[in-house]
Amino acid sequence: MTSNPGDGQPPNDPHRDGAADPDQPSYGDPASPPPEPPSGYWQQEPQSPGYGPPGAYGGQQPQQPQYGQQPSYDQPYPPYSVPPPNHGGALASMIVGIVSLVLACGYGIGLLGAPVAWYLGSKSLREIDASQGRLGGRGMAQAGKVMGIIGTVLLGLLLVVVVVGISLLVANSESSGY
Repeated sequence: MTSNPGDGQPPNDPHRDGAADPDQPSYGDPASPPPEPPSGYWQQEPQSPGYGPPGAYGGQQPQQPQYGQQPSYDQPYPPYSVPPPNHGGALASMIVGIVSLVLACGYGIGLLGAPVAWYLGSKSLREIDASQGRLGGRGMAQAGKVMGIIGTVLLGLLLVVVVVGISLLVANSESSGY
């Protein structure tokens, strides 16, 4: 007998009240054992000697790792080390070097910071090397120093151009008689 959903009787569910086919195990039944695999399914095939270590699907691992192989996985990982803090001057030299080269496009006024970047980068590199690994930021200090050198060379060239330009203007104004 099947009940309608609105008549107050719970519906007859053959899987809920155990009236299902007795030959079929229910899905939540803990008493039913898992089915047996076919014979020979999990058995290893015999390894023939002389062909190297056994394959990936069985056998024993070699006792000592061979040349070029990683050691066994049961060894602990090396401890994680925290990198040293960056030197503040290294970051400052890199920032000043970047800003000086970017502002060099604006009439060369930004190049005035290039010697500062060179000085800060050189000083930071010396202090990082003297700290014996307690300070980081060597790459930033080198970048600041290199940008400072480039900016200082450009500043020197700009000063030469300005001096030559002013001297040419002065020479032209004296020769023209104004």
